[in-house]
Amino acid sequence: MFVRGNTPEFPGGADRPGDVVTEVRREAALLKTGALQNAILNSANFSSIATDEKGVIQLFNVGAERMLGYTAIDVVDKITPADISDPQEVVARAMALSLELATPITPGFEALVFKASRGIEDIYELTYIRKDGTRFPAVVSVTALRDDLGGIIGYLLIGTDNTARKQVEAEQKLLDQRLQDLQFYTRSLIESSIDALMITNPAGILTDVNRQMEALTGCTRDELIGAPVKHYFTDPERAAAGIRLVMSGGKVTDYELTARCRDGKETVVSWNASILLDRDRKLQGVLAAARDITDRKRSERALQGNNVELERAKAAAEKANLSKSDFLSSMSHELRSPLNAILGFAQLINSDSPPPTDSQSASIDQILHAGWYLLELINEILDLSQIESGRLALSLEPTSLSEVMLECQSMIEPQGQKRGIKMSFPKFDKPCFVYADRTRLKQVLINLLANAIKYGEAHGTVLVDFANSTPERVRVSVRDTGEGLSPEKLMQLFQPFNRLGQERSAEPGTGIGLVMSKRLVELMGGVIGVESTVGVGSVFWFELRSSDDPQLVAEEAQAAMVVPTQAPNGAPMRTLLYVEDNPANLKLVQQLIARRPDIRLLSAIDGSLGIQLARIHHPDVILMDINLPGISGIEALRILREDEATAQIPVVALSANAMPRDIEKGLRAGFFRYLTKPIKLNVLMATLELALESNSVGVVGVIDCSAVAGQDERR
Repeated sequence: MFVRGNTPEFPGGADRPGDVVTEVRREAALLKTGALQNAILNSANFSSIATDEKGVIQLFNVGAERMLGYTAIDVVDKITPADISDPQEVVARAMALSLELATPITPGFEALVFKASRGIEDIYELTYIRKDGTRFPAVVSVTALRDDLGGIIGYLLIGTDNTARKQVEAEQKLLDQRLQDLQFYTRSLIESSIDALMITNPAGILTDVNRQMEALTGCTRDELIGAPVKHYFTDPERAAAGIRLVMSGGKVTDYELTARCRDGKETVVSWNASILLDRDRKLQGVLAAARDITDRKRSERALQGNNVELERAKAAAEKANLSKSDFLSSMSHELRSPLNAILGFAQLINSDSPPPTDSQSASIDQILHAGWYLLELINEILDLSQIESGRLALSLEPTSLSEVMLECQSMIEPQGQKRGIKMSFPKFDKPCFVYADRTRLKQVLINLLANAIKYGEAHGTVLVDFANSTPERVRVSVRDTGEGLSPEKLMQLFQPFNRLGQERSAEPGTGIGLVMSKRLVELMGGVIGVESTVGVGSVFWFELRSSDDPQLVAEEAQAAMVVPTQAPNGAPMRTLLYVEDNPANLKLVQQLIARRPDIRLLSAIDGSLGIQLARIHHPDVILMDINLPGISGIEALRILREDEATAQIPVVALSANAMPRDIEKGLRAGFFRYLTKPIKLNVLMATLELALESNSVGVVGVIDCSAVAGQDERR
């Protein structure tokens, strides 16, 4: 090592043989060593500071000048390295070395070179203070400089600027901290999950689990990691298959497994899993969550059991209801026969000649009054049983409210006149149609009107009115001036056989009428209600869906109008019998057939009259509604088929019952075709033509059902 003021000497004289070559080599080595030493001392990347044995700076190289901002003149023979070091760090180093080496060390230069003075390699970190007061971290290597006898003649301190490394270390420390925080956060999420979480490698070996998985299996994390996941389920093959499904499809959801705990407890779990990829999208394994669904499965089993019991109870109720309906129907038939005899013979006696005495007439009147009342009761009970059993069929179609009210007015006004009740019915400025079964609508309205007369004030008033409650609904109301109903009685309204105390009055009644009316209105898609004030009277009302004029609907439904045709000269006139109780529908068909001079139209308002006309006139075709007063269209068809005189007549069904099951039932019954309302004119006329042709060639029965597809069966 080059030391200032020291010059090596060579022993002996240079004039000995061989010494010249040796001398040259030594000089060359010295020159090389000197050049190397100068290069080190003058390096700008290292600070080289040499001191004497007391620590006073003797050498301050270019690197030291660049790093510390001092020149060599500023420091040589003036200060020690301790003077350019952080004094607190120097004190801290002295204390640390004192503890480490068990000897007192004075803060200052001694603390910087103490180890080196003892021959111990010493490299430490220290903060240098520049001339301008700024600081930077440095790594300092200290070496003791010794003479030939081993005595210390000074110290060499070589330092490097450690700022960049410190920054990297600080950034790395920050990254490490963030990574630790992220790992802690991720772990917290994993551990806070209510599901048992597990990670496996592609072969199904567990690589990580959470505490829920430990609780599920009764095993510790260390016991689980490294074990095949399938070992912890009651069906290992199914569990292994689940892993394979994830590997092949990317994920599995709601895969049911049963986990087995170490203590034997079994837990049904919903296993949901997906593949696990690293940041380079390389497959690492499977991440799965197992949720305890034991309680849910238990509830499902209980619910299934309840559903089975409910279905059994429902079936039993339906069977009981059917039995009740069958019983009532049978009893109705059995009661009608003797009742027919009672009423018949009572009327005969009443019309005998000579006439019965006054006393006998009074008795006969009582018999007739009771008989007719009993017949009414039988009819109402039978109707109610049909509704409650779902057997009552309705023909819902556009129905003229004005026509129904006019018919009801003519039927009910005589009853009102007997009690001196003034009745008021609305006037219709324009046609008003509701979607209803015409016969049942009359039944509801007659019932409300009859109640208003029976329970209203004598010589009072009954006001009938209608209005649009909404653009789609029509409300019909019947207002009376009776005694009204209290809130308690209103709560009991619409209960079967409950006459609200009127059973003790002189007015006859069954307590079924309002219940029937409510059921019928609801079956027609409407609602019924009442408003009443004690001492003032009551308003009974019902609402039904409004409808367009059926004639307009039919004409607009088909743009291609039917062109009138003339019967060929000498061609026979054909006869069409239309059995229909709705005047609007009858009027529509009348207008349509009027365009066909070769067809004569007969009409009947119920099935019984239709059968009579068919037997008398032998029409070429019969157009039959299904829901008719008295017997249905299907029953009328059966009677026509059993009669040889009418068996060959084609009968076409035309009904508002447009459900597929209704159509199938009609075709099975033997209708030639089954057409649905609203009417499509071209389909109706084409069907009639086909029926006329089939009758002329003797074709009977159902030929083709394709025409049905042309009708709107969704109504």
